[in-house]
Amino acid sequence: MEKLVRAVKGLLGIQLSNNQIAALQIYESELLEWNKRFNLTAVRERDSIRIKHFLDSFTCLLAIREAPPTRLIDIGTGAGFPGIPLKILLPQCSLTLVESVAKKADFCRHIVRHLRLDGADVICGRAEELGHEDRHRQQYDWAVARAVARLPVLMEYLLPLVRIGGRALAQKGEDALSEVHSAEHAIQLLGGQMRQLIPVILPGVADERYLIVVDKIAATPDRYPRRIGVPSKNPIHRGKINE
Repeated sequence: MEKLVRAVKGLLGIQLSNNQIAALQIYESELLEWNKRFNLTAVRERDSIRIKHFLDSFTCLLAIREAPPTRLIDIGTGAGFPGIPLKILLPQCSLTLVESVAKKADFCRHIVRHLRLDGADVICGRAEELGHEDRHRQQYDWAVARAVARLPVLMEYLLPLVRIGGRALAQKGEDALSEVHSAEHAIQLLGGQMRQLIPVILPGVADERYLIVVDKIAATPDRYPRRIGVPSKNPIHRGKINE
C-alpha cells in the first residue's frame, strides 16, 4: 500500500490514516475474492486495483473538496467506484450507491457492512426511476459516475438527482472534450451549466483522464429523466428529443 499512500499524498495532499489503509486492504481482498466467482471488474491485479480503482476514485476530490458534500450519490457504481473510496475519505458524508446489476449491488452491500460504513446505502435500481422519486429527485449535493454512459446520456441520469446549487461529476477518458461539446444542449436543458474540465494524471497510467464538473443552476424539467432505456437509445441533442 506504500505506493498508493505516496500517490495520494502527492496528488491530493492527503495523508491516509491507518484506519483508512486497513479499510482499503479489506476492500481489495474482498474484491479479489468475489472476482473469483463473479465478474465484478476486469482489473484483477493488486497494484492495478490500487491505482485504477482506489486512486482514480480519490481523484474526484480534486473537484469535490471545493464544495464538500453532505449527500452524495454514485450512479452505476459497479463494485463501488468511486463512491466507497470517497466514503472512506469522507466518513461524514451520506452516500447512496446505485447499481442495476444485482450481484454488484450485493457486493457493495457486503463491503458497506464489512467496513461498517455508517450513512451508506445501496440501491439495486436505475437512475431513470430514482430521478422521479421525491426522496432522491434534486436531493443531492453531488451526483457522480464513472464509465457509465456518454455524457449527454449521463447528464440525464445525474442532473435530476442534484439540488439547485449542487454539482454533477463525470469521470471520463480521452474523449472528454468532444463529449462536453456533444452534451452542451442536454446540460442546459436539464438545468446545468458547465463548470470545469479537470485533467487527471495517474502514476504509471498513460490513458488520459478528466473530471467533468457541471453546476446545477435551475430545476430539471419534470419530464426528465425519461423512461428506462430511452436516454441511452435517444440521447438529448439539439432540435431532437424523443420519448
